[in-house]
Amino acid sequence: MKALLFGADGFEDLELFYPFHRLKEEEVDVRIASMKKGKIKGKHGYSADVDVTFADVDPSDYGLLIISGGKGPEKMRLDDHALSITRYFFRENKPVAAICHGPQVLISAGVIKGRKATSWPGIIDDLKAAGAQVYDEKVVVDGNLVTSRGPHDLSAFGREMIKLLGKKRMS
Repeated sequence: MKALLFGADGFEDLELFYPFHRLKEEEVDVRIASMKKGKIKGKHGYSADVDVTFADVDPSDYGLLIISGGKGPEKMRLDDHALSITRYFFRENKPVAAICHGPQVLISAGVIKGRKATSWPGIIDDLKAAGAQVYDEKVVVDGNLVTSRGPHDLSAFGREMIKLLGKKRMS
């Protein structure tokens, strides 16, 4: 299976690298996608190599979408290709995991209305305005969607992301 991990400059380092390595442990082929090829730099100075641009992604090649948090989602949500990929995953009911500010992409893609979610406190009002049912919990699972608040919730986020992946593999 292949997973697509969204990232952009300003990503929260732990929220990109933790799911990347956790999925590698499950022998998942993880590809980092962003607006352009090259390196993206995290909030704390770590960098990651971009494997594929949003424009070059064929979402049917991937079984899981992860949207990292930090300041990257503010940039990613402005990319029409990233939004199109996100809509595809929801339309096809494929697993999506978004953490921290990652749900900003879900808001801009128009896929969060009526869904249960959580996020970083700074975008709770945005989620509510977009029609989400918001919970202040470590992790919220709503069908194919897993969301978490931030780096301090990564263990719960990873656990539920892997559970969704397991269900996807069995279907």
